[in-house]
Amino acid sequence: MLPEDEQRQLQEIERALYRDDPKFGRRMRVGDPRMRYERELVQALLGVVMGVGLLAAGAVTHRFFLEAAGVAIVVLSLVWAVASWRRYLVWDRPARPGAATGKAAKGTKRQPGQTRRARMMERMQERWRRRQEGDGGMPGRARS
Repeated sequence: MLPEDEQRQLQEIERALYRDDPKFGRRMRVGDPRMRYERELVQALLGVVMGVGLLAAGAVTHRFFLEAAGVAIVVLSLVWAVASWRRYLVWDRPARPGAATGKAAKGTKRQPGQTRRARMMERMQERWRRRQEGDGGMPGRARS
C-alpha cells in the first residue's frame, strides 16, 4: 500500500478529477472493485430479505415449496454476502507493515516493517554500486 501522504495526494487528485469531469468520475467508479463488491453486498442482503419473505409466506400458507425456496435463497444470499464482504475488506484494508515474510537477499539489511518494494530497491542499489565498482552486479556471478 502507499504511504499516508501519497495516499492523501492520490485521493485529492481523484476528487479533483471527479469534480472537473463528473461523467468520467461515474465511469471510473463503476469500474472500481470496491464499488462492485458494495453493490454485490447490497444485492445479497436484498436476496436475504426476499428469502425470509418467501419463508414467512410458506409458513403462513403451509406451502412447503415456498419454505424450501425461501431457505435456499437465504442460504445462497448469505454465502454471496459473506464472499462479497471478504473481497471488499481485502480491497479496502491497508496492508500491514511487516506482513511480508521471507528472507532478504544476501547483502541487504532487513529492517523491521520494511516493505517488499523498499527491500527490492535496496537490492537494486547494491547491484548498481557493485557494477560501478566493476564487480559485475549479480551475487555469485563474475565478469569475464
